[in-house]
Amino acid sequence: MALILLIGLFIVAIIAWFSIDYYLGRKDHLAKSKYEVTPLRQSDFELIVDGNHLFKDLFHTIQKSKESIHILFYIVRNDQISHDFLSLLAEKASQGVDVKLLVDHIGSYRLKKKTISKLKTKGVKFSYTHKVRLPFIFYTSQARNHRKISVIDGKTAYLGGFNVGKEYLGHKLKFGLWRDYHLKITGEGVTDLQRQFLKDWFDSTGENYLDKTAYFPEQYQGSSTHHYIATYGIHLKKHVIDFIQSAEQEIFICTPYFIPGKELLNELLLALKRGVRVRLMVPMKSDHPFVKEASFPYYGKLIPAGCEVYRFYQGFYHAKVIIIDDRLCDIGTANFDKRSQYLNDEMNCVIYDSVFINELKKYVDEDLTHCELLTYDDYKKRPFHKRITEGIATLISHFL
Repeated sequence: MALILLIGLFIVAIIAWFSIDYYLGRKDHLAKSKYEVTPLRQSDFELIVDGNHLFKDLFHTIQKSKESIHILFYIVRNDQISHDFLSLLAEKASQGVDVKLLVDHIGSYRLKKKTISKLKTKGVKFSYTHKVRLPFIFYTSQARNHRKISVIDGKTAYLGGFNVGKEYLGHKLKFGLWRDYHLKITGEGVTDLQRQFLKDWFDSTGENYLDKTAYFPEQYQGSSTHHYIATYGIHLKKHVIDFIQSAEQEIFICTPYFIPGKELLNELLLALKRGVRVRLMVPMKSDHPFVKEASFPYYGKLIPAGCEVYRFYQGFYHAKVIIIDDRLCDIGTANFDKRSQYLNDEMNCVIYDSVFINELKKYVDEDLTHCELLTYDDYKKRPFHKRITEGIATLISHFL
């Protein structure tokens, strides 16, 4: 009896510690938030949906660089494509190019100290973002920098869902084809991404380069109107609610992780009630435990209300896109889940250009041909053990 009581007290103490750590850690994090919505810009965009295409293009741009290479990824693996990527950065640094590399402390935990040391020896300036630290060990282990920003010579930028690893090239048998959306950007908007990278660099290193004019060359006006939304574990939900409330005809959401939470769920239900068509595209496979299971309770409310849920079966679907009425689209790093709303630092690009949106929809429509519609009958046929797992997933969905 005494042992049971002791175990119970230990569990209560752990829960209390996690709760206090999370509350105070989040309060500290938000106090330092640099949330920003940039002014409207004019840029040119190229949409890239294949990892092999992206890295061939990115590597080519890096190879041509003369001045600076500033790159932030959530994940850099310890595999061949990662080694090729890091070797290229080291080569450019040894040529005298200013190379700065930021990676997330948890997302890129597989990087070896020996590898990092070699990079620094070659002249690459390296830092982890969001290091796990005292006194908020639990919170800082959860609040991640999920951005993926590359800026080359201050003139060409990349932003989107791809990280650096073999699975993003479709070379991991478990997932097969990896579908993702990434933007290559030239024009005025590159300046904002450069500034965001340097803000993250300052937060991680204490080194301030925001006033260095060489990093901000004059930009031309591109053809697409857009702006960026930089969020720090808050404010993202408000923007998504605004998108949903503004919809008059159609909302199309593409996401690998659909865990919207109560408020966004209610907004989608209200949109359906007023006659807006709502479509979701999500992966059939899962790359993390419990993530897929946490989505199903939301499908149980959305599908009977008229929402169409399409599950991509050709490989793994990692695209992060919201399209509203063919008049705006949101592409970036944020997922349609609680982690992006409440924990991660994210960077999204909102584009107001019908020509670009029509091009984007061609890829979305193509992906739909490799999807299966989830019917309500299929939903109700889930076995009992799946429902139990969904209940567990719901309890921990904030941290999935």
